[in-house]
Amino acid sequence: MKFEDYKYEKVDIKKFSEEFNKHVESFNDSITFEEQNKEMTKLIELRNNFETMATLVEIRQSIDTKDEFYDKEKNYYDEVRPIYQGLVTNYYKALINSKFKSDLVEEWGQWIFKIAEMEIKTYSDEIVDDLKLENRLSTQYAKLLASAEIKFDGKVLNLSQMGPYLQSMDRNIRKESAEKATEFFEKNESKFDEIYDKLVKVRDKMAKKLGYESFTELGYLRMGRSEYGPEEVAVFRDQVHKNIVPIANKIRKKQEKRLGLDKIKYYDEPLEYLTGNAKPKGDKDWMVNKAKKMYSELSPETKEFFQFMTEKNLLDLETKPGKSMGGYCTYIPEYKSPFIFANFNGTSADVDVLTHEAGHAFQNFRSRDFKIPEYIWPTLEACEIHSMSMEFITWPWMKLFFREETDKYKYSHLSSGILFIPYGVLVDEFQHWVYENPEATPTERKKTWREIEKKYLPLKDYDGATFYERGGYWFRQGHIFRDPFYYIDYTLAQICAYQYWIKFNEDRNSTWKDYLKLCNAGGSKPFLELVEYGNLESPFNKETVENISTPINDWLSGIDDSKF
Repeated sequence: MKFEDYKYEKVDIKKFSEEFNKHVESFNDSITFEEQNKEMTKLIELRNNFETMATLVEIRQSIDTKDEFYDKEKNYYDEVRPIYQGLVTNYYKALINSKFKSDLVEEWGQWIFKIAEMEIKTYSDEIVDDLKLENRLSTQYAKLLASAEIKFDGKVLNLSQMGPYLQSMDRNIRKESAEKATEFFEKNESKFDEIYDKLVKVRDKMAKKLGYESFTELGYLRMGRSEYGPEEVAVFRDQVHKNIVPIANKIRKKQEKRLGLDKIKYYDEPLEYLTGNAKPKGDKDWMVNKAKKMYSELSPETKEFFQFMTEKNLLDLETKPGKSMGGYCTYIPEYKSPFIFANFNGTSADVDVLTHEAGHAFQNFRSRDFKIPEYIWPTLEACEIHSMSMEFITWPWMKLFFREETDKYKYSHLSSGILFIPYGVLVDEFQHWVYENPEATPTERKKTWREIEKKYLPLKDYDGATFYERGGYWFRQGHIFRDPFYYIDYTLAQICAYQYWIKFNEDRNSTWKDYLKLCNAGGSKPFLELVEYGNLESPFNKETVENISTPINDWLSGIDDSKF
């Protein structure tokens, strides 16, 4: 069966709730472990059905936000998901109070019980209406981004389609296209501000109702972070500021020299070389065929995985009018199917999708036989290790996509991670400030963003672009709106992925085994246990950031980038 044939049937939340509660009651009343375990399996089946239908709606609505049927269904799940969350919370309460808990731990592992404890702390019936509002506002943000219709080069383009112009070798085109894209955000500034202001306030309100001082504590629980808190993250940000920012500044200075500029401006940053950035040498279908060859040669496991993805049409890659921005990987439980969503635009980012999102999907594919839904995905900072590491694991095949520009791509790819990490911790520090200051005005938020931006990106020059000088860049960062506190995850994972890059250069076979072992573990352990299980050092160890910085700096310094 192909993705287009995956059957959608609306979940009647009233009937679903009745059946779910009936099985929770039977779970509680069970007089043997076997009976209780059977009820747990039935509850898992019900949850998989709800998640399957909700995910099919999310995928199909994001492929075409103008589709009236799926738009209506998306609104429905925005409303009923908090009710569903309440049902699952009741199940979690039954689970941790089970009279056969020791047997269940032996059967399913300890981690599910810790997950249950954290989830219980994130919900009460009191916040159902607030959760519904949060969902509606997140959907409004996604639709607002997707509504961009930018008149440029005689065409009407969305934000993804502006990508190639932003990398133009003509500086005037780069500047003009950057200004045109910025105009969209500036024209809709009050709408973005209003959506975010409401999101911050409703999240703060939920946290207070649940007894927390601020949303920060609730946000960490919602992210499933059991082993570290804001203090550890603050220390990590300091390590980035100390060890990574100087290398990032050095990379920008080298780029400035390559481009022959006195001062690199914000609209110059996307262009890395006067000869143009490395680009894939074919269209979407050509790239997918190259990816098939790559994954068939990489390992038997990746060959099986990518065949499954392509044969079942589980990739939607082309950008088109009305399609949601960005890219993601998700999972459809009843069909045991990962799904990759992207917006190809002819840049090297297209190949990154075929490695990054495929890294997520590969882990899903390897974990899909876990019976417990919570073990299909790990927490998000662990998820990003799979994706970012796959980007480096596939380096030997980049010649398939970039041909004579392969070395240019590799230089850009390795350095782009270093350039990203300071931005990633900037997003995180900003979010901590926002939720510690929920009454701040939109103007104060932008001012604070700009202040933190100068700390981590000291060379950023907006060339008089007032919207960015006022601190408006973060409007385009969807995670800030839709997934609070989901961003430091990328930076933690990048540090882990760089460790795999270093290890792959030393011993490819044993490192692949470590990576495969990590993927096979899915979400059956918390983040730091998975890091250790995958033979990696914790990014929170003070020496870890410094240890990866040296070999990366040495590799980049050993390349004559002027030849590109």
